[in-house]
Amino acid sequence: MRGLHCFVLWIFPIFSSTIANKNRVRCYMVPKECQKKVPPENNIPSCIEAGMRNCTFGSPRSPISEYFSKPIFSEETVDTDRGYVIHISDEALQRSNSGQGNADLIVSLLNETFFRVSSSLNIKKGNNSSKSGTILHGQTVLGVWLGQNEVQNLSQPVQLRFINTNQSENGTCVYWHLEKNGKGNWSTDGCNTTIDNGDFVCSCNHLSFFAVLINPEIPEVSHIVPLNYISYIGSALSIAFTALMIVIFLCQRKKQCEHSVIIHVQLSGSLFLLHISFLCSVWFSGHRDNDSVCQALGLLLHWCLLATFTWTAIEGFHLYLLLVRVFNIYIKKYLLKLSLVGWGVPTITVIICGVTKVYGKYTFYTGEENSTITPLCWINTQIVSYITVNGYLGMVMLFNMVILGVVVVKMHKLRSQTLQIKDRRRRVWKEWVSLLGLSCVLGVPWALAFSTHGPLSLPALYVFNILNSLQGLFIFLWFFTLTCHAQKEEHNSSKGTIQVSFNSNDELVTTR
Repeated sequence: MRGLHCFVLWIFPIFSSTIANKNRVRCYMVPKECQKKVPPENNIPSCIEAGMRNCTFGSPRSPISEYFSKPIFSEETVDTDRGYVIHISDEALQRSNSGQGNADLIVSLLNETFFRVSSSLNIKKGNNSSKSGTILHGQTVLGVWLGQNEVQNLSQPVQLRFINTNQSENGTCVYWHLEKNGKGNWSTDGCNTTIDNGDFVCSCNHLSFFAVLINPEIPEVSHIVPLNYISYIGSALSIAFTALMIVIFLCQRKKQCEHSVIIHVQLSGSLFLLHISFLCSVWFSGHRDNDSVCQALGLLLHWCLLATFTWTAIEGFHLYLLLVRVFNIYIKKYLLKLSLVGWGVPTITVIICGVTKVYGKYTFYTGEENSTITPLCWINTQIVSYITVNGYLGMVMLFNMVILGVVVVKMHKLRSQTLQIKDRRRRVWKEWVSLLGLSCVLGVPWALAFSTHGPLSLPALYVFNILNSLQGLFIFLWFFTLTCHAQKEEHNSSKGTIQVSFNSNDELVTTR
């Protein structure tokens, strides 16, 4: 009887632990189980975090590319063979198992769509926010766990090396900060970013969900504020002068206007709307938190930008008809067709983009702890931005630069036919003024957008900001010059020249 009692005492702990292990989920199954249990709009990272603390360690029968595990007995550098190398410090190992023996290292590659930033924009120290369209290195998040204890506040940081396949990318190491309300934000607290042989090395004093945030090349904090002020002041001036240009055009509407003038006014109208929508987008995204309104403003800003690019291309097409074809350029209902293209193409594009829900709050930040955050209601899907903005702008600039080259050749031929030195010098001056005006109308300063990377990125960014934010002012000056020149020509033609013949009493009247 005593032997039976001892057997029961011996077998019961083993049996109970077996039952408990059967109820616990395998670690590699935790992300899938959380996807099944937790709705997408809820906090999946919290579910994964809790599940990884109470899962059963073990490897799947067949290798899974999104999962890696290994027992750690001492300080070690582990190559996951999945594009990540992790260095576990001795202090991290001691914290993970309370100083007793080994600990199990678990690495899980998670879909970036699980990590949706809370709707409230968090601008605390070290916290960075963005929408789900944030660009992450590899489009994945690296979850790292060591043992069952929480590892944080390490004096010897854990190092995570992200293999960088794109040498031109700039990245910032961030981790997913879980908030008390169940939501989360990307944060840089406790993480430092270094680049070693093209690889991102994140040195962090805790373990969590990690990622490298890939951003457009943003200048240092000391330059962001001046660039913002240049944009705001330039946009305000462009709004004022484009509005004045439209008013002047409407006041002179009774007179017959040339097609060129009407096209200039259409371009200035698109610029007027662009700068207003830009200022509204920046102001609203920084002071309000309404996703629907921000999506609408992002759509409006995208539409205005595309309309500006389209009317810029139309300016180039009209110049081509005037200078290259010259003859047989009559097109029935010419202005109506141009208007359908100028406003119709952007409208169709943004409708398609709006259906796919690509608009929302887009945030620029430098990745430093005291970084300046610049939110904007804009496109938060990278591929859509590349195709509809970068690609479209590239085609427009290529076409307009060819047209501008043709104009320069035409001017050179005309100048070579001039024999008098004074007239030639005067003509050269007029040609340069005309060339600058046409460059502005054809949107040549927009081409600087492709030069804001590399060693000259900062000067190019300043020049780009100044020229494009003041484009409305430059077009007004061009329009004013053309208007004055037309009025002068009209005055001279109506005045005529009266020549008196001294040999007779007749007057000879000629009109130029």
